[in-house]
Amino acid sequence: MSLRRRRQAEPVSHERWLISYADFITLLFAFFVTMYSISTVDQKKMQKAATALHGAFAQWHPILGDRGEPLPGIPGRDTKLAYGAHYLAGQGALADLQARLKERLDTMGESRVELKLDPRGLVISVSEAASFPVGSADLDTQAEHLFHEIGVTLAALPNAVRVEGHTDDIPIHTARYASNWELSTARATSVVAYFVQSVGLTPDRLSAAGYAEFHPKAESDSDEARARNRRVDVVVLNPQTQEREEPSAGPRLER
Repeated sequence: MSLRRRRQAEPVSHERWLISYADFITLLFAFFVTMYSISTVDQKKMQKAATALHGAFAQWHPILGDRGEPLPGIPGRDTKLAYGAHYLAGQGALADLQARLKERLDTMGESRVELKLDPRGLVISVSEAASFPVGSADLDTQAEHLFHEIGVTLAALPNAVRVEGHTDDIPIHTARYASNWELSTARATSVVAYFVQSVGLTPDRLSAAGYAEFHPKAESDSDEARARNRRVDVVVLNPQTQEREEPSAGPRLER
């Protein structure tokens, strides 16, 4: 009788909790997917958070040696942390600029301008079709209106601005431009001159550069790719790039 009962007795499972645990994990995953799908970036909150981080990190002190000197090769904690907060604050301001400029461009119905944040800052990429006639560095009326909207938006920030001209890989040789170097540089200079003369941006925050065909956005294997490469990039530099690349303002010359 006892043997029969042992055979009929079902084994006790100690892993039934895994079923409830698996259900809980599934629901938790679904919750976070839902939250992520409906989330949006609030630029104002991002800027406030970056400013708060900058204020908090600025209270750190450098790592010092026995005689009170900063240890060589070991940056202070305040340097690293404040630099990170400074970078976040700068990128937050540029993200806000990007959002405002995108709103302006959408209102104009302009789709030939690309906006992108990269390690240098905010890159405003204007295609040749929206800026210059083929082989020319003269802004037409439509292009002037577009760069006016861009320039007015840039006036809200003190950041340095570098205007970069780019061409495709098809050589040019005209009475006015001997090569793509001259054309790309002339286009960048035309935009800088327009920003100064017609928008009122101060010249000391502007610079111009021509890269010809040597900084393409796409492989030059089709007409569409070459069209993407023919552009003017207005680069709004973040504070870190400006400190590394731009010359500091020297003393004013006295007469």
